[in-house]
Amino acid sequence: MRQSTLLLILFCTFIAHTISAQPRKQVSLFPLNEVELLESPFLKAQQADLRYMLELDADRLLTPFLREAGLTPKAPSYTNWENTGLDGHIGGHYLSALSMMYAATGDKTVKERLDYTISELRRAQQTVGTGFIGGTPGSKQLWAEIKAGNIRASGFGLNDKWVPLYNIHKTYAGLRDAYLHAGSELAKQMLIELTDWMIDITANLTDEQMQDMLRSEHGGLNETFADVAAITGDDKYLTLARRFSHQIILDPLLKDEDRLTGMHANTQIPKVIGFKRVADLTQDAAWDRAADFFWHTVTEHRSVCMGGNSVREHFHPANNFTPMLTDREGPETCNTYNMLRLSEMLYQTSTDPRYMDYCERALYNHILSTEEPDKGGFVYFTSMRSGHYRVYSQPQTSFWCCVGSGLENHTKYGEFIYAHSDDALYVNLFAPSRLTWKERGITLRQETRFPDNGKVTLTIEQASKKNTALNVRYPAWAAGAKVTINGKNYSFNAQVGEYIAIDRKWKKGDVVTIDLPMQVRLEQIPDHQDYYAFMYGPIVLAAVTGTDHLDGLYADDSRGGHIAHGKLMPMQDNSILVGNPENIRSSLVRQPGDALSFVYKGAVHPATDKPLELIPFFRLHNARYAVYFRQADEQQLKAIIEETERVERQAMELAQRTVDLVFCGEQQPESDHNIKFENSKTSIQNDRHFRRAAGWFSYDLKVKEGTATQLMLLTVKNNRVPTAITVNGQLLTAKPVTADASGDKEGLETATYTLPEALQPGTYTVRFAPANGQNTADIYEVRLIK
Repeated sequence: MRQSTLLLILFCTFIAHTISAQPRKQVSLFPLNEVELLESPFLKAQQADLRYMLELDADRLLTPFLREAGLTPKAPSYTNWENTGLDGHIGGHYLSALSMMYAATGDKTVKERLDYTISELRRAQQTVGTGFIGGTPGSKQLWAEIKAGNIRASGFGLNDKWVPLYNIHKTYAGLRDAYLHAGSELAKQMLIELTDWMIDITANLTDEQMQDMLRSEHGGLNETFADVAAITGDDKYLTLARRFSHQIILDPLLKDEDRLTGMHANTQIPKVIGFKRVADLTQDAAWDRAADFFWHTVTEHRSVCMGGNSVREHFHPANNFTPMLTDREGPETCNTYNMLRLSEMLYQTSTDPRYMDYCERALYNHILSTEEPDKGGFVYFTSMRSGHYRVYSQPQTSFWCCVGSGLENHTKYGEFIYAHSDDALYVNLFAPSRLTWKERGITLRQETRFPDNGKVTLTIEQASKKNTALNVRYPAWAAGAKVTINGKNYSFNAQVGEYIAIDRKWKKGDVVTIDLPMQVRLEQIPDHQDYYAFMYGPIVLAAVTGTDHLDGLYADDSRGGHIAHGKLMPMQDNSILVGNPENIRSSLVRQPGDALSFVYKGAVHPATDKPLELIPFFRLHNARYAVYFRQADEQQLKAIIEETERVERQAMELAQRTVDLVFCGEQQPESDHNIKFENSKTSIQNDRHFRRAAGWFSYDLKVKEGTATQLMLLTVKNNRVPTAITVNGQLLTAKPVTADASGDKEGLETATYTLPEALQPGTYTVRFAPANGQNTADIYEVRLIK
């Protein structure tokens, strides 16, 4: 079966060449079944993932699909996102994860689970009879409206449904992966029928209607339709892929313009993956450059040290990382999942090691860190706020997007380690593994204790009869690397950022040893504030700051269960490193022992009896932590302390009074609060989102304990547009108390309304409508406070 999988992949590649002279592809990745992970953090993560996915009940994941096909489900649906509108999205991810896990491990139980899931989806597809498979509630009416041209789109909705295009993309991707990775011919047939169904649904829509519909998050549908073109050799699917390419995102990228600020980050990244896939199949140099410009913009200007990006799921201003340092909702795992996919695609058509530099950074520091090593739970937000923590999913309660991508992440580490051209092998990651290059007749074993030790040994276990170039990535963090072949020094001319090339006829038993020196270095936050992270080689180091108040550490099935809602530790309590950057760097000293561990021996404020200890971030779990540390010299210290205490005191006082909070215009916070509206829109001013309406909009806010006595809105200063506000249908008539909220820079103020009576624990609908005017006020935040 593994050999047949490889043949299928090669066949698809051949067919892609018949569509057009396939990309300027310089190298290819190896199929997962040709790379075996050996003992390492990656293998441990893969095994934890396997246990987690087998704990899931396939029948419960299949329930939405059977229900929408008119069949009787075999089990109740899972809760959380799986029964509140995004029903079925995890089922698509599950197909992908099972397919890749089977390819990577050959586990028969996984294959049985995969075959069963495909067969049940096929039963649903045949019952419907149109090619459709999906789990969105009310699918029949939804798609009938779309086909008729009745399109009501918003960022997080389409025809009053929660991102159904995004949802169905997971099914498309799952069927594709079941074919490409696991060799399922049935999945291929189902994929083609589902794609033909989409052609029928959209056939009579104008280009303007298509672009209007694409305002709603739609994942990477353009990529999967391009994949179907590659699989079938039929250009009609490429036409569909182009129709599903969102021009409002593509056009600025074609002009090398960064207009990402304020955008929902993971809505955009899959679109760009699709631009790249279409470019590869059609040799569209402009679309290829657009994807590359996006990659450089995000990785070089909008990402933090561990490779992640976004705050509260949105791109913040590239010149202001303050929200990243202060918010509890830091980089989203799905974003890095997709940035890794884009990196791989760009790498294959360039062999530029910078793409693999990013993959190394993101895999070790973000992806590995997002899986709890014992229970296997997945992380949604990785907060960069010092002193905060992460929340982990549980198999029976948590069905967020980052659970879906998390199931996939830890199946496919083998994709990143090696690549090849016709006559050259590339070693990109330093990870214990065995590569079997069947075409070339080469078996290579990589042994290393990286990152605890920089020594890497490559042993040729089976050799080719032909000369083969061995190209080893020479990362910038390893200046001064040394190479030996069979114990003899090997001289090379490569510079850091290039490949060390060894071209020879290899023999069985040949051993190449690479010594990669690693040193402590400081990496400043991208906007050049005085915040730094410690790196050892490519590894982010972090400090445990406590284990108190880890509320919701293992998530329940509530809509906000993926957020670490526990107490925010005051910023002024965080360690400030006193000195200049060079003194600070040299003050971090590695401790004796095999595993990486460091002690900071420089001056720290506030002073403590216990020294600051740092370990690799990916090994730090179930605790509060610090990744970024503020730096100050003695003269700056007093002023920084006073200003931090003033700002933090105000923020903490408000946070402690806040019962529930909606950031208006931001997709997930609005969805989590059951946004409803008519004739309402969102926009961005001063890099912040707001919502207004000519009709109305409403949110459901919750009082979980205690009472709420006031409603606080963040609005535009001195622009008090009359707005009718009701709470559970009761109109607020009292005049609000206003106060400057953010200074003249943003021009915002708070308007605080005293509620007619205290709100007891429960759910309350807060509704906004115009009062004697055409629109409501611009509302940036809505809070219930005590």
